[in-house]
Amino acid sequence: MTKLIIQIPAFNEADHLPETIACLPRAIPGVDTIEYLVIDDGSRDGTSEVARSLGVHHVVRHRRNRGLAAAFRSGIEAALAAGADVIVNTDADNQYEGADIAALVQPILDGSADVVIGDRGVGQNAHFGPLKRLLQRLGSATVRRLSRVQVDDAVSGFRAMSREAAGRIYVTTEFSYTTEMLIQAGRKRMAVTSVPVRTNGPIRPSRLFSSIPQFIVNTGTTILRAYAQYNALKIFAFVGALLGVIGAIPVLRFLYFFLDGKGDGHLQSLVLGVGLLVLGFLCVMLGILADLVSANRKLLEQLSNRVRRIEDNLDD
Repeated sequence: MTKLIIQIPAFNEADHLPETIACLPRAIPGVDTIEYLVIDDGSRDGTSEVARSLGVHHVVRHRRNRGLAAAFRSGIEAALAAGADVIVNTDADNQYEGADIAALVQPILDGSADVVIGDRGVGQNAHFGPLKRLLQRLGSATVRRLSRVQVDDAVSGFRAMSREAAGRIYVTTEFSYTTEMLIQAGRKRMAVTSVPVRTNGPIRPSRLFSSIPQFIVNTGTTILRAYAQYNALKIFAFVGALLGVIGAIPVLRFLYFFLDGKGDGHLQSLVLGVGLLVLGFLCVMLGILADLVSANRKLLEQLSNRVRRIEDNLDD
């Protein structure tokens, strides 16, 4: 028996939820059971009540608004607890075409992918403006390079994942799960692929960010933070080496004048150089400590996965 749970993070989406639910598939070849899960992220318009009236199988409610990433995490936990074999995440404002869910989950059903991203065709999507297309392409290129995953639409929220993949992804950001999830999937050697999907026109401004600069800053911070979790030693060692090279220049300058008998007037070069060398050494040490923390995180994730498997076996 294969169970698919379609999760929908929602914040004040009572008006749009009925159309979104109506467009979701009721049957998919290869899937025995399809259930819907709405994560009400502190809505004040009765989103939970509307979801229940529409026959949604599972409703998770946050007492206050905690953000998209937190809603995504709550949905994954609830879907796994409900026995999902495949989890699909979609938006509550019906941005994505529900009929494309069948194509989205097919690579997982075939066993060829762990995570599938719905590719909105950013470069040609009529619903995106020129600036948004450019930013989407640049962001996706950055994520591809850092995650080593070949995807063209890194921030698409329309995605599917197997139970095993969902259990191995631990989103820690407070902004959006999309880029961090891909970086984790790539670093954990998961099989990630994309399928083309259709989108509907926007019905309201985005609630995730209020301006393009805010989106750039938040997304950039999320990408760097996620990358640093898995490459802390490389980042700190690079910064330490850079400081060491810069610090060596004034030290060599002082030595040159010192050997020439003029060192008394260039002590500031020695002080500056030694200070930079010390900072570089400290950065390398911090990188080693961060790498040990990262290794400990991996052990905790493995332990969490084993506990989940034990719980699954007990439920069976």
